[in-house]
Amino acid sequence: MALANNLTAILNLLALLCSIPITVSGIWLASKPDNECVNLLRWPVVVLGVLILVVSACGFIGAYHHKETLLAVYLCCMAILIGLLLVVLIFAFVVTRPDGSYQVPGRGYKEYRLEGFSNWLRENVVDSKNWGNIRACLADTNVCPKLSQQFITADQFFSSSSITPLQACSLSLSGCCKPPTACGYNFVNPTLWLNPINMAVDADCYLWSNDQSQLCYNCNACKAGLLENLRLDWRKANLILIITVVVLIWVYVIACSAFRNAQTKDLFRK
Repeated sequence: MALANNLTAILNLLALLCSIPITVSGIWLASKPDNECVNLLRWPVVVLGVLILVVSACGFIGAYHHKETLLAVYLCCMAILIGLLLVVLIFAFVVTRPDGSYQVPGRGYKEYRLEGFSNWLRENVVDSKNWGNIRACLADTNVCPKLSQQFITADQFFSSSSITPLQACSLSLSGCCKPPTACGYNFVNPTLWLNPINMAVDADCYLWSNDQSQLCYNCNACKAGLLENLRLDWRKANLILIITVVVLIWVYVIACSAFRNAQTKDLFRK
């Protein structure tokens, strides 16, 4: 029994360590400028990471001090948390799978269509009820002002591949920080555009404003850029979470086996 408890304690310590990348991934997601503006998706990974940390600590204490009841509670709670983590991973994969990217001829960056993203993201992130607060939050970030610091000439701007989806995104070639390309606006600087030649091509053409507090934050293009940033951030976090959940499942299976074997040996001994 002592050997099984020692093994379980080591496995719980490993599970406790696994909670660190989960929590760090959640904090990284929550700290991104776009995620800061979307409260709906900010904290689930952080909460799961902290819960796994607490449950693993309880399991470690139970194994170290030979508390079988605490170990049984640990195994039950950890199974639930692993299940929840799998649900989050699968859900995030499904809703972030559609890609609304669109290559613009003569441009180094991609733009994005709102219709290219999943229905769930469109309905729960950028619907009319939520967008007012999100729009105000985005306007307070440095996403667009950074463009004027990075690019001086039109050639630098148009050939750049480092413009983020929020800075250059599209419903029909437009973005949060610039008007739709198809509108034919003339470049003055990255957030100042004049004299459009084809306003009727896209409704976002009429929503563009050179007022630095307005720009294209009300455009469907800006909504598409936000969704693309969220999609890319969650895809990056998912890679870490997949590796971590595989390790957690492996640790949990071995811990269950060790606990069951210990219980069987104890029963025969009695």
